[in-house]
Amino acid sequence: MPVYGRVRKLEQLLEETKAEAPSKTDDGEKEAVSKKHFRMPKLVLAALIVSAFMGLLNLIAWKSTAFCDFYTAHIFPVWCETYGRLTSLLPFSFGELLLVIAVFGLPLSLVVLAVLVIALKKSRKRIARVFGYVYLWIFVFVLSVQTLNCFILYHCSSFAELNGISHGKYTHKQLEELGDALTVKLNELSTRVKRDSQGRFVLTADVNETARKAVEDLGEEFVNLDGFTVRPKPIYFSFFMSQMDLMGLYMPFSMEANYNNDMYKAKLPNTVCHELAHTKGYIREDEANFISFMACSRSDNTDYRYSGYLCAFLKVRGKIFDYASDEKQYEFDSRVSDLVWADVDANRRYWQSVEEAEDTVFDSETVGEIADKAMDTSLKMNGVSDGAESYGRMVDLMLGYYADKGEI
Repeated sequence: MPVYGRVRKLEQLLEETKAEAPSKTDDGEKEAVSKKHFRMPKLVLAALIVSAFMGLLNLIAWKSTAFCDFYTAHIFPVWCETYGRLTSLLPFSFGELLLVIAVFGLPLSLVVLAVLVIALKKSRKRIARVFGYVYLWIFVFVLSVQTLNCFILYHCSSFAELNGISHGKYTHKQLEELGDALTVKLNELSTRVKRDSQGRFVLTADVNETARKAVEDLGEEFVNLDGFTVRPKPIYFSFFMSQMDLMGLYMPFSMEANYNNDMYKAKLPNTVCHELAHTKGYIREDEANFISFMACSRSDNTDYRYSGYLCAFLKVRGKIFDYASDEKQYEFDSRVSDLVWADVDANRRYWQSVEEAEDTVFDSETVGEIADKAMDTSLKMNGVSDGAESYGRMVDLMLGYYADKGEI
């Protein structure tokens, strides 16, 4: 074959090779795209696996009290020792920041999503996919945190069972004896706290170290209360908490004990100890109330003791007044000092001022009703059949505890 013919043949072979090259490149691009699409579903698969695992934990929690008791005693404290210790270093409520982001960030993200979908028509599917993954993992995060730091805790053995406190029916006489004992102690303490020119309570104690020590000291007698205790923090938007009729708030998303810094201060120490009890795994409100009373009543600080006795007195008084005649009610109240009534009245006036406040972003009555309904629903969904009424069972714990000690 002539040289020219050979060269021509070689050129033809090269052209054929070049013609085949793009197809290989296309195959490579398709393979890359395929791999890319293969990675994305892994996020969905992982989310489904985590969600299924959390669902399994919830199912086990409903079926096994022993599992919940083990979890609360040995696993839940790990979150407090690690994540709770980390968030305690922050000078502000990290949980409140997360709530603000959720309240304003989620609606804003929907607006951004709508704008991007309209403006970038060619990328609609990709944009929707990215936002979908973000929303999916937000759901997984909420479900996981609520399960690990809240839902499982509802199904533990009761505080009374864990600590050997008798639980039964008590007579009106025993209840009144408890009320009288609280009244005597409350009257005595009311003369020892600082007051302003109008006779109202003035808080002089701190709401951090004193509260943490008061709760930790209970670990010598009651289970699960020792170990690291998180730092209590005030809520910046405390007035909004007041609108929701909230004095304190346990944040499972940040392992924080938060409190309403606007509330009447005579109840603040007791409230802080109540929220710290939640961070120890005692999620039921009646049990947290009992723990806060025990912590405050045993504190070295007079403000704390007065706050604890005041809150306990009002709970017991309410139970007595459920059945007592008008004459018996008057007789009971007549034994309470004017200084105590000054604080009761000041507390009532504060909450009344919240209800009557004008120029607020949200109507106080509406916000309060929504918050009460949400709390009641949450309690019932987690197996507390009487919902918000469970708050009153703290009195049963007090009666059992003091009856066991032979003091009533």
